[in-house]
Amino acid sequence: MLRSPEFPLLSKEGDVIIGGAFSIHSHITNPPLSFTELPEPLKCSRINLREFRFAQTMIFAIEEINNSSSLLPNISIGYKLFDSCGSTLASTRAVMALMNEEERTPRQTCWSQSPVHAIIGASESSSTIVMVQIAGTFQIPVISHFATCACLSNRKEYPFFFRTIPSDYYQSRALAKLVKHLGWTWVGAVRSDNDYGNNGMTAFIAAASQEGVCVEYSVAISRTDRSEQVSRLIRVIREGSARVLVAFLAQGEMDILLEETLKQNMTGLQWVGSESWITSGYFSHKRYSAILTGSLGFNIKKTKIAGLREFLLTVGPHQDPHNNILKEFWEETFGCSFQSTHGPTQCHGSERLQDVNNPFTDVSELRISNNVYKAVYAVAHALHEMLKCGQSGEVGNQSCTWKDYLELKQVAKQLQGVNFTLGSGERVYFDKNGDPAATYELVNWQKNQAGDTVFVAVGSYDASQPDGKQFNMNGLQITWPADSLKRPHSVCSESCLPGFRQAVIKGKPICCFSCIACAAGEISNSNNSAECSQCPLEYWSNEDKSQCVPKVIEFLSYGETMGALLTSFSLFGAGLTLLVSGIFFHFRHTPLVKASNSELSFLLLFSLTMCFLCSLTFIGQPTKWSCMLRHTAFGITFALCMSCILAKTVAVVMAFKAKMPANPLPQCSALCQRTSVLSCTLLQVIVCVMWLSLAPPLPHKNTAIATERIILECHFGSAIGFWAVLGYIGLLAVLCLILAFLARKLPDNFNEAKFITFSMLIFCTVWLTFIPAYVSSPGKFTVAVEIFAILASSFGLLCCIYAPKCYILLFKPERNTKRHMMGRN
Repeated sequence: MLRSPEFPLLSKEGDVIIGGAFSIHSHITNPPLSFTELPEPLKCSRINLREFRFAQTMIFAIEEINNSSSLLPNISIGYKLFDSCGSTLASTRAVMALMNEEERTPRQTCWSQSPVHAIIGASESSSTIVMVQIAGTFQIPVISHFATCACLSNRKEYPFFFRTIPSDYYQSRALAKLVKHLGWTWVGAVRSDNDYGNNGMTAFIAAASQEGVCVEYSVAISRTDRSEQVSRLIRVIREGSARVLVAFLAQGEMDILLEETLKQNMTGLQWVGSESWITSGYFSHKRYSAILTGSLGFNIKKTKIAGLREFLLTVGPHQDPHNNILKEFWEETFGCSFQSTHGPTQCHGSERLQDVNNPFTDVSELRISNNVYKAVYAVAHALHEMLKCGQSGEVGNQSCTWKDYLELKQVAKQLQGVNFTLGSGERVYFDKNGDPAATYELVNWQKNQAGDTVFVAVGSYDASQPDGKQFNMNGLQITWPADSLKRPHSVCSESCLPGFRQAVIKGKPICCFSCIACAAGEISNSNNSAECSQCPLEYWSNEDKSQCVPKVIEFLSYGETMGALLTSFSLFGAGLTLLVSGIFFHFRHTPLVKASNSELSFLLLFSLTMCFLCSLTFIGQPTKWSCMLRHTAFGITFALCMSCILAKTVAVVMAFKAKMPANPLPQCSALCQRTSVLSCTLLQVIVCVMWLSLAPPLPHKNTAIATERIILECHFGSAIGFWAVLGYIGLLAVLCLILAFLARKLPDNFNEAKFITFSMLIFCTVWLTFIPAYVSSPGKFTVAVEIFAILASSFGLLCCIYAPKCYILLFKPERNTKRHMMGRN
């Protein structure tokens, strides 16, 4: 049935008039425009029983206030309800009709006042914006029960607008947090092509981006779109890879979209809906169940309004037999007709609403109806304060001070300050932008045992709570889409496991990425890490690059092959030296041992034993004491060794020089030899003491040479001290070499100088080779090179100086005579 929105559908006179605009019809027919005659009135059709319930809820609230003795006790409230038809054009005509009344005074000037003192409506953001822009010019407050566009919170542009439903700013953020919480980072989006859908989707995409959620596509639909346009939109959704569809749609656009979805048999999507349709009983019937079962979305909390169902059941043509909207409602409800006996069943007016279950009589999901109820009471409380009801000071006098002229600007001012509690316990107030507190229920479409769709609250969102505590799941089981037994999986790229990081693919959203393994020494210990973290200095990444583990501490230990071999050679050298000492001690009275300066020989053997054993201090974990011991022991023992050799060499040279005719040089006495050995060794001791006092060698964790391990080494403390010790040993060795070389051709069958020359050549060669090898060797091999130099030089000295003597002592005793020593046959 066609109805014109230019006349009130329902009205009642009163001292105060509240206007109302509801989308009672969902389809509008635009008249042809010839521009030669007045256009025909707009025609609306397809009654929306849910919106008709909203209108009747407004009437119920007004009647309840009129019967109240505490709220506006002697003031009657009237109403004028218009049909906005879900259209901005019809809403414009409705608001103009609400304001269309003038009064002239006898004065020369005329003034006008709107017949309505506040307007409740409309049910769409675009229609509401039109109404607010027009009504705001005349300072008429508009309170919407269903307009959620965040743009309406702009107080500078809409100073006379209020609403009892939260702004889409909060709903959009809640939806973004929901899809992120459920692990959906790749979603599709469809919106109504109007202020509600466009602004809501813009806010959602911005919030989703902050949460790390990407939108694969965002398409718009209008209720005036042609069928091929809607079909093209469905193809975009079907061809997308996202398995989750966020639908920011008004009920009209949702209806069109679902019809085309059914036609193309598109299933398998997880729907996430806005408050306009997520609890709409119109979509919950079995026709859409295969598509929408498992849908999730936020809506305001449902409540109960005492007495509303009983009031709704009294609505009917009997209230006003001439009212066309009541007849149309009756015909739609019972499938009958008042017009003719042909075709549909004849309506009698005696049918019972109690026997009907439809969106009008269903009060189990009172959400938006409660918003209408709160809006009416907000206006009543504002007028109550404005008319100073119950403030006369007289006991028992609760009457209001009536004014012939109510300044509309004052009505808006009082509305801004209302703060009251309904009988249900719900508190009603507006913030500085005219918005209520933003609290939502998370609704899930589930099937009951009878197979009917029910809306189950499975969570909540409270924008007043600090971030991190706003979103709460109450632990109830969520039903997923009909063709899926578990939560849908909707991502552009699979998660990067620990040990990998995300790398954005050029030209694609941030949710589409490739997984790159972390570099050595870096880790990621969670899924989808954007970056790999560098391990601390003393830690390194494990094999999976998922956690930092302490670095392997490397030093030359006794347990490894190299350490064990060097230890064996060291002990073998020390043992061999002791064996030689035993042989010399056994033959200590023989000419050969006596000629070798037995005192210096035994001291030299002792120093060589210490040289072999000092190499053991270089093996094992470096400690404070071992670091100080190893270098000082090495320096002092080798200084003692070189001092003994130097004394032996000098003694040989002076002995031969003293026997030569005309040579006054005296022989080097034992005291002289002891003094020289002690002096040379003591000088090295002084150097070592100064080194240990000023900057001693200490353990040091070297992380520069190898990044994946820690080399535990002994740091010199003072490089000057180390090279001074080494240089002094080198100086003594060079002096020995020079003197031994000069004495190598002295006459005698047993000239010890030439053996000392060979030993010094080996010693100097080893240590000259040691310097570049020591500097270039990494890690524990530096220590191994130093030990090798100590052992090689020690073996060289032992073998070159004592091997020939032991050979004669053991195998050629006939040569161990004084005659032979003197070169006499």
